[in-house]
Amino acid sequence: MKNKFFRKRLENGMTVIFEQRKDSGVVSVAFAVKHGGIHENEEEKGISHFIEHMLYKGTKTRNSKQISEAIEKNGGVLNGFTEEEMTAYWCKMPSKYLAIALDVLSDMILNPLFDEDELNKERKVIFEEMKMRKDRPDIYVIDKMQGLLFMGNLSMDIIGTEKSMNSITREKLINKFKKVYVSSNLILSVVGDCDFKDLCVFCEKRFKKELGEIPEPLVGFKNEQKIEKREGIGQVNMIFAYHSPKANENLSYPGQVLSCLMAGGMSSRLFQEIREKRNLAYAVKGACNSAKRFGFSYIYVGTSKENVEKVKKLILEEFKKLIGLDSKELDQVKEQLIGNSKISREDSQGQMLDLLYNEIWDKAENSYKYEEEISKVKIEDVKSLAEGIKEGNYSVIALVPK
Repeated sequence: MKNKFFRKRLENGMTVIFEQRKDSGVVSVAFAVKHGGIHENEEEKGISHFIEHMLYKGTKTRNSKQISEAIEKNGGVLNGFTEEEMTAYWCKMPSKYLAIALDVLSDMILNPLFDEDELNKERKVIFEEMKMRKDRPDIYVIDKMQGLLFMGNLSMDIIGTEKSMNSITREKLINKFKKVYVSSNLILSVVGDCDFKDLCVFCEKRFKKELGEIPEPLVGFKNEQKIEKREGIGQVNMIFAYHSPKANENLSYPGQVLSCLMAGGMSSRLFQEIREKRNLAYAVKGACNSAKRFGFSYIYVGTSKENVEKVKKLILEEFKKLIGLDSKELDQVKEQLIGNSKISREDSQGQMLDLLYNEIWDKAENSYKYEEEISKVKIEDVKSLAEGIKEGNYSVIALVPK
């Protein structure tokens, strides 16, 4: 391993993961909590995302402008995200300002104000975010796709609903925050030019030992199909989705190979068949989303109303044709995935996130086994997964012009 990797579970319960990149000149830093949308019931849906927004709105010593200025005016970038299994706060900046990055991000996590006025203002911002996502058909169908694949917590939009967001009070936010944002649920992921011991000392001094449990969510699986009509759009936005192996399962890597074969770029089977050969669409793309508790893959196609059934039939036919997959094509796709991974992880931010995801799913060290695991994928495993994609084992959502 060219770059040194370190991992430690501290006495206060925090986990610190670090890849040292000497002479890089930059450092990427993320604090994450092992809680996200999958842990929320219907009444509180969106609360993790709401907390994420509020942590940028001010602490006991900094207002929102001072938080962003401390990072950006020193040449850094600052952001955060909420996903199903975690919420994270990250920045990337010159290595010499690491102390500022750690101080600002930890201050946000340790000392948020949850100011009532700011809270009500930020609720309006989230309502605008909901409208934005709804107004973009390609994003909307992806948001709604999980509701056709899963039951319970995973079936609902991670951003919440207008009803759930209106019901979340300051008291509810603070209660949830206090239960979840404790040292035993926190991970610090860092990649760059700094010292691992210094990171551990900082976290041991800054975060007191607090134990907290996050209830294990129940995940229910299903398959449904839905057609929704909308005025003002000129194209059908269609998602074909299916359950795929979880990130910590043996077939997760064959699942990624299958997804890439079908819709991983312009050379993929479906891009060639639907766009290049038949000219039925402009956008044909896909992704494989693997997590600790669930996995799914999807194919997005933007096409005309009269071509929906034809496109759906072509997708199913291509899965059937994978019975003829040969070792040459398999090796090409493996090389594509390995290369794409290297490109993503070349950047410190990409690697910082990859380590973080792997820690959430299982253990961060798995990040360094990706090439080995993809290389070991067997042709029969990919074919077996493809054979399972047949009537009743997939979901479709289509947003159709009215």
